[in-house]
Amino acid sequence: MSSRGAVLRPPGAVADFLRRCVQCGQCAHVCPWQSVRMEGGVGPLRNTPVIRPAEVPCWLCMRCPPVCPSGALDKSVTAMDRANMGRAVMLKDRCHNFTGGIMCWTCYDRCPLRGSAIILQDGVLPTLTDQCVGCGVCEYVCPVKALVTIPGEALPHAP
Repeated sequence: MSSRGAVLRPPGAVADFLRRCVQCGQCAHVCPWQSVRMEGGVGPLRNTPVIRPAEVPCWLCMRCPPVCPSGALDKSVTAMDRANMGRAVMLKDRCHNFTGGIMCWTCYDRCPLRGSAIILQDGVLPTLTDQCVGCGVCEYVCPVKALVTIPGEALPHAP
């Protein structure tokens, strides 16, 4: 699962996001956490909204979809469990719970969808489920960087 070239978009991003986005910045402006930032540089991603979970994750306040004037963000997506930004992946060779020695549930404790997107297998091992929406909170809070958020456009899709 390579995320090369893929970027995490705000909640509710539609399949043809780049075609629809008018680069107005309303989603970034309304974000109370400054999670949504307008991409700099040059090229087709310039001035489009991105989220970089290692810097600031999306806390799923869901304020951005309703303010999008172009339909690049689906206005009907107002529930956290429908954000569908991507998926988190656990790197078990880094996670304290899988490598032994230290019990850590930081990712579980801080997940906005705790108990559905991430569960404690056997009451101990943090385990991601298909309910993960890819907000990146787990990636951001993990003390050993054992989680990576893969943007939706980089995920393998069923034929």
